[in-house]
Amino acid sequence: MYNDCEDKNRFVIPDSIIDDVEVLANEERMRRKDFAKEAFQFYIDQKKRFFSRDTIISGYREMAQINLTLAELGMTIDDYPSDDNSEGEIAKGE
Repeated sequence: MYNDCEDKNRFVIPDSIIDDVEVLANEERMRRKDFAKEAFQFYIDQKKRFFSRDTIISGYREMAQINLTLAELGMTIDDYPSDDNSEGEIAKGE
């Protein structure tokens, strides 16, 4: 996207991180810039994955509360007779 303007791709990284990048990039036999691209992409992918996971968990929690409320509304003790003969009728839908 910014390949024509190299200045937009420059930023300052602490020397301690650069030292670690140098070691890892050499171990992987990569250029620093390729290593940085992969690291950025990995970080972005992880953030997306965790965002999706958190969204799913939140959705399940909301549905659990909705299901509990619906169950409480639809399943009051007065709705069902207490004698044993009625179990068959309830099971049959009668």
